[in-house]
Amino acid sequence: MSPVESGDRAWSADGMYLALDTSTPLGSVCVGVGSRVVARRVIDGQGSHSSDLIPAIGGVLQEVGADLSELAGLVVGAGPGSFTGVRVAAATAKGLAHALDIPLWAVSSLEAGAAAVDVYEVELPAGDGGGHGGGGRQVSHPSWGQRPVLSEEERAWPRYVLFDARGDRVYGACYRSTGSGFEVLIPPHSTTIGAVLSENLPISVFAGDGAQRHEDEIRGAGFELLPAPYGMPTAAGLLRAVAGSPPREPVEDVARWEPEYLRSSSAQRITSSHAGSDA
Repeated sequence: MSPVESGDRAWSADGMYLALDTSTPLGSVCVGVGSRVVARRVIDGQGSHSSDLIPAIGGVLQEVGADLSELAGLVVGAGPGSFTGVRVAAATAKGLAHALDIPLWAVSSLEAGAAAVDVYEVELPAGDGGGHGGGGRQVSHPSWGQRPVLSEEERAWPRYVLFDARGDRVYGACYRSTGSGFEVLIPPHSTTIGAVLSENLPISVFAGDGAQRHEDEIRGAGFELLPAPYGMPTAAGLLRAVAGSPPREPVEDVARWEPEYLRSSSAQRITSSHAGSDA
C-alpha cells in the first residue's frame, strides 16, 4: 500500500470501523460507526489471541451483517504490552489494511486504557465482560460488579495507566481527559513502580493490571486506585481516542509502521545477551 494521502482518508463520523487490541490478557474487538460501538467481542487470556482474534473479527462483522469490504478503516492498539499480543494485533491490522486498501489508525494501548475508564461505565453490564460468544469468550472478574460511578471531579483527574511488565516493572503513561480527547501528561514508557511513585505527580487515579499488581505500594503512596477492569484497553476505547477533537491522522505508511514494544521480547533479550557475551 502506498503512503496514505491526506484528504481522502480522513476519519468520518458515519464510517464503519473495525478496532482491535490484544496488548493485554483481556483482548477486544469491536465494530463502530464513527465512535459509536455497534458490536463487540471480548477475548480472555485463557486461550491464544493469535487463534481467537480472527474468529472474533468474523463474529462482530456477522453481528452487524457487514463484511470486510464495507469497512472505512481500522484502528489498532499499538502497545505497549505483551510482546506477542501487540505483534498479533499489529500484524492482523496491517494485513487487513493492505489487502483492503483502507487507512489504519494506531493508538497507544495505554491511552485506550485511559479512555476505557469512561467506556466501561457506559458499555459493560456489571459482572460481565461485554459481548461474547461466536468468536469471543465470556469474561468476568470479581471486581467488575463493583464499578464506581466517577464524579465530575474524579473524571477530570489525570489517569495514570499501568500495564504489568512482570516483576517490579510496568509500562505506564498519564493522561488528562479534555472532554473531547486526551492530553498526554507523561508519555508511554517502561519503568519500575518505584520510579513511577517517586515522580512529582499531580493528583492522579491509577488504573490497569499493573496498578492492580502494585496496589499496596500505590495506596501506600496516597493515591487512589480504580478496580478492574478500569484501565484495561478496549477496542471501544481506541475508537473514542481516534474520534476525539480534532480527529487523529491515520498511519502515513502502513508497510513501515511498527507498534510500541518499548522493551524487547524475552527471546530477543536472550539473543542479545548471548551476542554480547560472544563479542
